[in-house]
Amino acid sequence: MSEDENIKRPQPGLEIASTQDGRDWTNPHPGALLLPGDQVLRNRGSYDLEIYERVRSDDQVKACFDQRRNAVVSREWQVDAASDRRVDKQAAEHLRLQLKRVGWDRVTERMLWGVFYGYSVAELLWDVQDGKLGWSAIKVRNRRRFSFAPTGELRLLTPQNMYQGEPALKPYFWHFATGSDHDDEPFGLGLAHWLYWPVLFKRNGIALWLTFLDKFAAPTAMGRFEEGTDQAKKKLLLEALRAIRTDSGIIIPKGMEIELLEAARSGTADYKVLRETMDDAIAKITLGQTASVQGTPGKLGEEELKTEVRMDIVRSDADLSHESFNLGPVRWLTMFNFPNAEPPRVYRVLDEEEDLDTKAERDTKVITMGFRPSLEYVKETYGDHWEERPAVAVPLPADDNPPSPSDFAEPDTVAIQRDEAQARLDQLEAAARKSGLDYRTFVEPRLRELQELLDQVDDLQQFRERVVELAEAEPNSDLAEALARCNFAAQLLGRMPKDA
Repeated sequence: MSEDENIKRPQPGLEIASTQDGRDWTNPHPGALLLPGDQVLRNRGSYDLEIYERVRSDDQVKACFDQRRNAVVSREWQVDAASDRRVDKQAAEHLRLQLKRVGWDRVTERMLWGVFYGYSVAELLWDVQDGKLGWSAIKVRNRRRFSFAPTGELRLLTPQNMYQGEPALKPYFWHFATGSDHDDEPFGLGLAHWLYWPVLFKRNGIALWLTFLDKFAAPTAMGRFEEGTDQAKKKLLLEALRAIRTDSGIIIPKGMEIELLEAARSGTADYKVLRETMDDAIAKITLGQTASVQGTPGKLGEEELKTEVRMDIVRSDADLSHESFNLGPVRWLTMFNFPNAEPPRVYRVLDEEEDLDTKAERDTKVITMGFRPSLEYVKETYGDHWEERPAVAVPLPADDNPPSPSDFAEPDTVAIQRDEAQARLDQLEAAARKSGLDYRTFVEPRLRELQELLDQVDDLQQFRERVVELAEAEPNSDLAEALARCNFAAQLLGRMPKDA
């Protein structure tokens, strides 16, 4: 008996490793609401995200995360219908109007803060538009106002119900979570979890740095007094020490001494290095690299990176927010208005368009190999305002033995036409012979090479990529000249009379 024969038919809806009723030993006594598993929050003794709100006040954190969010929002968004069916196209057009109405870029920009905190929540405000349900607004709410039930359901915390919260039901609320490595953590785990320590070290380091600079600029004054000095004179000495910072001159009783304790270290110490190191850590956590926020000016590759965010990060953030929106609000909107339609899809256009100059140069090289692009390809690539160029009449080559003047005396029209036709036939025969030779010499080896290449690859996509690589090579001048002669011979054949 095989091992698979012991597997029983699954029961629909059965969840075994649930987080309810104390079955999760990592959270054995859940209350009415779950607590975040973020160890930074737990070690601080607080589960409030206010701690991370102070993290985002750091200048480097703001610059890096603004750059990351803007890299997504700056891309154009697009709505695609599920198919060419009329109802699917209507559903896509309705969604497109709704996103324009609510300001999809604004919604996306604010929802992306879920990447920083771990999760984001938005409320959908519905209304009726031309007989259809739509959105009057999509408001991104403060995530601190929400929590989750042990079943994973979103809950709204209110002053009247902070212990259990109120159900935040679909289709009024849309949320997503990210960063956690399992589905038992509905709060997610945002970048702030990893940014907390670099920001803390940097902030404390700057505090010590300012103290150092203060001591370096204005050394601490120290006063000495004789043993047995009464309190009045001690107070007088202390007031003199305090006056050193503001007054240009002071007086003290005889027998007392004042000296300045200067900072033992000089220069900028190591606090600046600490700050730069923490800024590097913040940039790596947020952007995946440091060159886009700092680097050596003029260094090869640095200038381009200073305005770029890693594309894999941009794509991940865009897919995260748009996928959850497509699976939630888009599906609800379509279900209420177009029950028979497949939900459309909204996404950000992230693929860069190929430079037309580069594409035209590549196409030219492919043409020199003997291929010709179709009119459909030209219109699709370069626009619809193109049409095929009419064939240009090619003048016949000069005759090495021009007729003598006597040949024009009393011309016989039929004989002349017959001679002209014979001359063209002779030219065509010579051109054909030459084309055949050129084919065997230049074209046939290249076609054989392409045939062998086609036999070696697994699919046509690899063959196409290989053809493009061959096109990048320097064109064979002899081959180009041979193709030109073949073209000339073909045009000669086209100009021959049908009765010749």
